[in-house]
Amino acid sequence: GLTLNLVPGVAQTGEDDEALQLIVTGEEAGSDYFVPRASRRTLRTDVDLRDTPSAVQVIPRQLIEDQGATNIADVVRNASGVSFNSSEAGGREFFIIRGFDAGIYRNGFRNDGFSNRAALELSNIERVEVFKGPAALLFGRTEPAGIINYVTERPLREPAYEVKFTAGSFDFYRPEIDLTGPLTADGDLAYRLNLAYENAGSFRDGVESELFFIAPTLSWDISDNTELAIEFSYLDDSRSITPGIPVLNDEVVDIPLSTVLGDPDVRRELEETRAELYLDHRFSDNLSLNTAVRYSHISGNDPGFFSLSAGDGNNFNLGKFTDPTVWRSFDVRSDLIAEFNTGALEHTILFGVEYVNGDEREDVGSSSVSTETFDIFNFSFDDLTFGEAEIEPARSFDPESFGIYLQNQIAIADNLQLVVGGRFDTFSQETEVEGTTGTQFSADGFSPRVGIVYRPIEPVSLYASYARSLFPNFGTNVDGDPFAPERGTAFEVGVKAEIVKDRLFSTLALYDITLNNVRTPDPDNPRFAILTGQQRSQGIELDIQGEIMPGWNIFAGYAYTDARVTEDNRDTIGNSLFNVPEHNFNLWTKYTIQEGSLAGLGVGAGVFFVDERSGDFFNTSNDLLLDGFTRVDAAISYKRDNYRLGLNFQNIFDAEFITGAAIGAVQPGEPFTVVGSVSVEF
Repeated sequence: GLTLNLVPGVAQTGEDDEALQLIVTGEEAGSDYFVPRASRRTLRTDVDLRDTPSAVQVIPRQLIEDQGATNIADVVRNASGVSFNSSEAGGREFFIIRGFDAGIYRNGFRNDGFSNRAALELSNIERVEVFKGPAALLFGRTEPAGIINYVTERPLREPAYEVKFTAGSFDFYRPEIDLTGPLTADGDLAYRLNLAYENAGSFRDGVESELFFIAPTLSWDISDNTELAIEFSYLDDSRSITPGIPVLNDEVVDIPLSTVLGDPDVRRELEETRAELYLDHRFSDNLSLNTAVRYSHISGNDPGFFSLSAGDGNNFNLGKFTDPTVWRSFDVRSDLIAEFNTGALEHTILFGVEYVNGDEREDVGSSSVSTETFDIFNFSFDDLTFGEAEIEPARSFDPESFGIYLQNQIAIADNLQLVVGGRFDTFSQETEVEGTTGTQFSADGFSPRVGIVYRPIEPVSLYASYARSLFPNFGTNVDGDPFAPERGTAFEVGVKAEIVKDRLFSTLALYDITLNNVRTPDPDNPRFAILTGQQRSQGIELDIQGEIMPGWNIFAGYAYTDARVTEDNRDTIGNSLFNVPEHNFNLWTKYTIQEGSLAGLGVGAGVFFVDERSGDFFNTSNDLLLDGFTRVDAAISYKRDNYRLGLNFQNIFDAEFITGAAIGAVQPGEPFTVVGSVSVEF
C-alpha cells in the first residue's frame, strides 16, 4: 500500500571519500476521492463500505475544494439520486433522496427545525456522507430514502495552519483560517480552530448576505483507552429574504430570474450556538462505549414575503410577516460496541440509546397584505403600502423522543456477512398557542433491518437488504385521534466493486421503496386529513469515485428514479412526486500533473444534468413541469510547496434553470460565476 520513490544522491563517508546514496521515501497509496470507510458518526461501527448492505457515498473534502463549492447544494449534487428540494430565504437547504425528503444530520445529530435554521457553514466540514435507503435503525425518525450527514473536522496531533481567501462574482468575499495541532508536548491534548467571514451579493436584485463563524474544538486523550472531544461553534448569519419566482396557472411567471418580489433590505437574522461532547472509551480490544451529547440554541427574526394572485393574471397583492423565534435542542446518544465469537461466527454487536428534547418558542409575530396590487412585470416595493398588521399569537412546540436499538453484524465466513437488527422509538409533542388549549401528540413504532453481504471474489461485494422506517405524522384526524406514523418499506440489491485496489470504487444499486400512511385530505372534512395515501419509488443508481491513474481523479454518478403516487383519495394516482427528476447525472474529473516543471498544475471539468421535474407541491396535477437543465463547470489550480491557487468557472454556458420548487414559487439557479481562491499552509 505504499508508493516508493528512489532518489540518487551523494553521501560523505569520509574526509575525501564519496559513495552513492539512495534516499527511499514512501507515502500511502490511494486516492483523495475514494474513502473506503464512512465515519462512526454515520455507521456507528468501524466497517468497510464493501461490508455494508446499503449504498453509502462519501463526498470528501478534497472534492469540495477542487470544485470551489461555497454552499452545501454544490456539494450534495455529487451524490447520485440526490436532488435539491428548496431553501428557506436563501439559507437552510432541503434535499430529496430517491424521491423522498432527506434526513439532514450533523455528526449524527438531526438538523431539523429545533437544531438548525441557518445555512450550513462549510469551513469545518471534513466530508459529507450520504446513507441511501431507510436509516431508521441508526437515526430514528427518518424518511425512507436516506440521510445526509455532515461530518466536521477533528484536531490533529501534528501542527497544521492554513489561511485562505476566496473571492468571486457578485461581490463574493470570504477569508478563512484553519489552525490545528497539539497543546501539550506529549500530544495528548490537541485543538482545532476554524474561523470564517463571508460578505456577498447575489445575482438576484439587491440581495446581500453576511456571516461570521467560529468553531474551536479540543481533543484530550485522557488515557490510551479514553478520548474526550468538545466541539463548539457560533454562527451569526444575516441575509436578505429571497422569495422565489411565482407560479401562475401551472406556469413559472416569465420574469427575469434576478427579480425579487419583496424588500431585499429586510433580512433574516440568526444566531446559532452549538456545543457537542464526545466521550469514547475502550474497556478492552473487543468492548467500547461511545457517548455523544449536543446542545444547540438558535434565535432570531424569521421574516418573509409571499405573493397573492388578484385573479387577473398580472396583478398581485404582496404579503409580509415577522416571526421572532427561539429554538433549542438537547440530544444524547450512547453506543456500546462488542466484538466476540460464538464458534465459527464472529459478531459485532451495536447496542444504543438516544434521547432528544426540542423546544421552539415563537414570540408574538404579525402579518399584513398590501392595500393595492402590483404588476408582476413592473414591480417596485417602494410603491406599496400595507394594511393593518394582524397579530399572530405566541406559540410553543415541545417535541421529545426516545429510541433504543440493537444490531448484530455476523461474519458467517470470510466472504459472507449478515446484518440484522431493530429499533424501537417513541415520540411525543406538546403544542401550545396563546389563548387556546394546548394539544398533545404521541406515537411509537419498531423499525427492523436485515442485510446480507457476499464476496464471490475479494474486490467484489454482492448485497441485499430489507429495512423499514417511520416518521411521525404530527396532528389528529377529525375525531381528535392522533395519526399513526408514516411507514416506509425498502428492498435493495446491489454490487460494490473495488476496480483498482485502494483507488477506484463503484456501486450499483437497485431499490424499491413504498411509503404508507401518507396524509391526504378528508373528503368529508376538508380541513382535516386521513391516512389513505401511498407513494412508491423504484430506481437504479451507479456511482464511481477514485483515481483512474496517478493524478487523474473521477467522481461520477447516474440515477434513474421512478417516484409516483400509488394510492390517494384524489385524482392523482400515477402523478410524479414533487421535485424528483427521473434522470440525473453528475460527472467531475480532474487531472493534476505529477512530475516536471508543471507538477502541481491541475485541470478539472464537470457536467451536472437534472431531468424535468414536477413542480406541483400538492401532487394535484402534473401540469407544472420544471424544465431539465445541464450545468457545466471547469477549474484550474496550481499547488506547489505550501500554497495553492484555484480558479473555478461554474455554469460556464450561463444556462438559465430552476433548482427546485416550493409552494407557489420556484428557486432560480445561479448564472455564470467565477470563484478564485488562494491558500497558504505553514
